[in-house]
Amino acid sequence: MPKVTIIGAGSQFTRTLATDIILIPAIESGEFALVDTDRERLDLAHGLVQRVIDMAGKGWTVTSSVERREAMGGSDYLINTIDVAGVEAVRHEYEIPLKYGVQQCIGDTVGPGGVFKALRTIPAWLDILRDAEQLCPDALVLNYTNPMSMVTLAGIRASAMQMVGLCHSVQNTSEALARYAGVPYEEMRWKCGGINHMAWFTELSRRGKDLYPVLRERCREPEVWEQDPVRFEAMLQLGAFVTESSGHFSEYVPYFRKRDDLIERFMRPDYRGETGFYATSWPRWREERDERIRRELSGEEPIAMKRSHEYASVIIEAHETDRPAVIHGSVLNAGLIDNLPMDGVVEVACLVNRNGFQPCRFGPLPPQLAGLCAANMRVFELSVRAVLERDREAAIHAVMLDPLTAAVCSLDEIRSMVEELFEAERGLLPGF
Repeated sequence: MPKVTIIGAGSQFTRTLATDIILIPAIESGEFALVDTDRERLDLAHGLVQRVIDMAGKGWTVTSSVERREAMGGSDYLINTIDVAGVEAVRHEYEIPLKYGVQQCIGDTVGPGGVFKALRTIPAWLDILRDAEQLCPDALVLNYTNPMSMVTLAGIRASAMQMVGLCHSVQNTSEALARYAGVPYEEMRWKCGGINHMAWFTELSRRGKDLYPVLRERCREPEVWEQDPVRFEAMLQLGAFVTESSGHFSEYVPYFRKRDDLIERFMRPDYRGETGFYATSWPRWREERDERIRRELSGEEPIAMKRSHEYASVIIEAHETDRPAVIHGSVLNAGLIDNLPMDGVVEVACLVNRNGFQPCRFGPLPPQLAGLCAANMRVFELSVRAVLERDREAAIHAVMLDPLTAAVCSLDEIRSMVEELFEAERGLLPGF
């Protein structure tokens, strides 16, 4: 009977991950331990998980606590989905950079917003890992919290626990590519590697036929181009399709968000590039999600009982049954991608079985793609160093190296911006 502990259970992930795990055919019973510092949202999550258990008719149980040390003992799987002061900070991390001309769409994994989310998130994450080393040292750690690369890198640096960073951008993008190419998804084959939100489909085929010529033709059709303008442009110019949405990917590179004419040419509403999309939408999404759970618990709205393509349940199923599965996860490079920093975190295919995570060697990325990934990895390195060493200058240098920020601002402007962010979030940044 596996024990699955979800830290930050009031987040958007609990509904999907818990349902996926409960619906694993080979596992009839187990225990969920839910942890969140927000009692109201924790109670909603507890009620929803209990309802899914009842609907599935399985022998799972669920407990919840605002004190993680009460819940973590004996966990087999520790899922991290925390959000630290997000509602309080999200406007600062969008509006202050915007004053300096940095137009972020999402701003939670890279750029000024991503760096400051790391500064306020990683200390809490490291506290969780220290508790886990005492209470459940053999647990597999599954990190879903952004900024993915920075949080995972900090965890690897500070803890000996076996962990992987998990996202859904490979799954989402591979499904989108099948639609764009007009081929059945199950017949498509690919090779994908890089960093989270900037992994590249360096090979893409169906029945041995390269699909990139098809994509280059299809993207010239206006109705196809408009679905993903930035990523199609990157594919045409750089030679491969990238894993994150057009809007979010545009923040990782210096090409698309530095001038008004480029914004007009390439940006579209929502995840396709809208400036301020996340900062404006995320607080509302939280409220809407909580209200949806209330409707589901009252019976006003049905609960979908279907497994998603998130990787957590795939990992648990493979680990419990020893039936191997392949996921894409963020792990220590250590020779997996030849031309990226060896001590950084990369996203590659990983085999999962009863032994846990076994990353697969990717080899070299095409040099132009490796260069773009490496530029961001230096930002991640400095951000993690800033937290681990309480080094304010390292945080400033991280933002100075951010590709988008550097395309827009001078060095002294970046320093002023970061100092404003430190002042605005003074109470949220332990050690700074």
